[in-house]
Amino acid sequence: MDKILIVNTGGTFNKIYNPIKGTLDIDREANSIKSILSAIKVEKYKLINIIGKDSLDITKQDRMQLLDTIVQYNYKKIIIIHGTDTIDKTAKFLDKYIKNKQIILTGAMVPFSIDPIEATSNFSLALGYIQSNKKNGIYIAMHSFVKLYKDIYKNRKLGVFKLKNGKI
Repeated sequence: MDKILIVNTGGTFNKIYNPIKGTLDIDREANSIKSILSAIKVEKYKLINIIGKDSLDITKQDRMQLLDTIVQYNYKKIIIIHGTDTIDKTAKFLDKYIKNKQIILTGAMVPFSIDPIEATSNFSLALGYIQSNKKNGIYIAMHSFVKLYKDIYKNRKLGVFKLKNGKI
């Protein structure tokens, strides 16, 4: 198994309740991801934390930082934890610059700290797929699908990710 780079950028996946402010804040230590990795006994990975924002607040400079990080670490297989609201924009941005890697973006619409099932499921889906995938590309892993980013979208009315044009 190849070593996998896991890049945590924040998003709802990582939000935790702040009892003083009464807000959901981003856990910049990636404790949710560490918990999942420990539970499923993953050993060959490198986890790094950058950006630490809700995806609605991610800027072009943040996306450039993500790109620079991916280039700097020079891994072939990469999982990016990202907020679901702009996961497609980041995937499209990365696709302009990266052609020789297998990258899967994933996230959650409910924080791991509130209900770990969706976050764990989406992350595990991404992890399983990237370990067996041989094709380069930018993918999104959400709600039982792992597809090239162009073939999946967030259906905001239903609150789930769906395939575009009924693709399988």
